Amino acid sequence: MTYWVWLIFIGAAILEVSGDAIVRKGLRGKNVAVILIGCAILGSYGVLVNTVKWDFSKLLGVYVAIFAMISILFGRFVFRENIPYTTWVGLMIIICGAMIIQFGNN
Repeated sequence: MTYWVWLIFIGAAILEVSGDAIVRKGLRGKNVAVILIGCAILGSYGVLVNTVKWDFSKLLGVYVAIFAMISILFGRFVFRENIPYTTWVGLMIIICGAMIIQFGNN
């Protein structure tokens, strides 16, 4: 995996997680404009992640691990959530699965 693919995956995950957080805020505040902004950000994640020229199953299989990591880090540092140990273990399992997808039979 090249340096650019990592940056694309990280950027896409940040867009997806932040877009979802904005939609969530809009739903809780009953603000349609905020929901639409979140939807636009979510759409931009889809465009960015699909610039990587991999098979779709491999692309999203590996991306899911980056998304899961960014989601948990957002929860911990942006939303100040206390992340249970079992969530960190689950994240490690997801990352192992992504490594199998990435480095398995090509």
